[in-house]
Amino acid sequence: MSDARALVREALLDADGLVRAVASGRRKEAAPVWRRVEARYVDLKAGRHLQATSYDATQAHTANHAAGAAAAEAVDALLAEPFGNWHLETATHTHQVRITKRGEWLASSKARAQAAPVEHDHDRTKDRLLPLDDPLYRALGLAGADGRIKPTRMAKVRQVEEFLRLLDAAVADALATGHLRRPTPEKPLRVVDLGCGNAYLTFAAQRYLGGVLGLPVAMTGVDVKEQSREHNTRVAAELGIEAGFVVGTIADAVVDPAPEVVLALHACDTATDEALARAVGWDAALVLAAPCCHHDVAAQLRRQPTPAPYAELTRHGILRERLADTLTDALRASLMRLEGYRVDVVQFVGSEHTPRNTMLRAVRTGVVADASRQEARDDYEALVAEWRLTPRLAELLAAGRPHDRA
Repeated sequence: MSDARALVREALLDADGLVRAVASGRRKEAAPVWRRVEARYVDLKAGRHLQATSYDATQAHTANHAAGAAAAEAVDALLAEPFGNWHLETATHTHQVRITKRGEWLASSKARAQAAPVEHDHDRTKDRLLPLDDPLYRALGLAGADGRIKPTRMAKVRQVEEFLRLLDAAVADALATGHLRRPTPEKPLRVVDLGCGNAYLTFAAQRYLGGVLGLPVAMTGVDVKEQSREHNTRVAAELGIEAGFVVGTIADAVVDPAPEVVLALHACDTATDEALARAVGWDAALVLAAPCCHHDVAAQLRRQPTPAPYAELTRHGILRERLADTLTDALRASLMRLEGYRVDVVQFVGSEHTPRNTMLRAVRTGVVADASRQEARDDYEALVAEWRLTPRLAELLAAGRPHDRA
């Protein structure tokens, strides 16, 4: 067993010293069963257990393993999975471990200036990425003057929390794999939220990345309304957050220098396509886009005859609308892959909160083998030809990346 692999195993089995462990990414030519696994120790009635939360494409699965032999068996099973990265936080150190293409385990460790508290409380509210008493919620109107979350606003709070979990996982993975540079105070991470509106998620992202993770961040919000810019600037000042806001459309707003992380959350219809096209034009390293409505493809489906034998998929309006949603996001993901991005389409929030609950998560790898690119191109062209569709994102990309790169 390599020294780095032994270090990971030892940290995972330290029931008193482990704060949190995260496994993510994949190795070349192999993929783990789970997209991501988080682990920590919790105290249950039956004693201390290693709690592993495993995430697939749509949901989380939690399992508890008694400290000792059961935990060791679970840890060895996790280490056998072909994850590409491990991030471990202990009471005394932070360890970042990367597994190379050749299967070598490489570790980078940093001692803490002071010992971190290790909490084993099973109360899941302690696992919130932002505590419910954070001033952010009051500034955004989600909590009252007493600091308590308003019952009518809990759905929005859950949306913020789920977004932060996806953002946390995406940023951690991109930093660990080198697809996103590690920011410094001199060169902070440049993040833009396109179509930010009242900036609930803009502020949450800045608060978490900068305040919790301690990453230097330069945040910019873009919205077409001057009223939004004025409101968001006041909120930023109230919170003491350094964030700038620009008035303009997604397609034309000036953002200089170009961002490395692009957020587009619930941009309506083809505004999501404009956001994705801008991200490609900027060569953004990480893109998180949660589409809202999909009117463009739905309208095209109504105008065109349905290819046989799929008439039953469009006979009923509600099914046609759902098909339009699926086709739109599938084609967006395909086009982003052709541009050199690794793309996942995941659940954003539960469908009980909103029917618009998918997110496209794209990481720019810049690596697309010629054979794979041609196969992907053939699949994309066959799909649009079969359904006689012209995706708006394809039109924007074909225009030759009209926006300047920085």
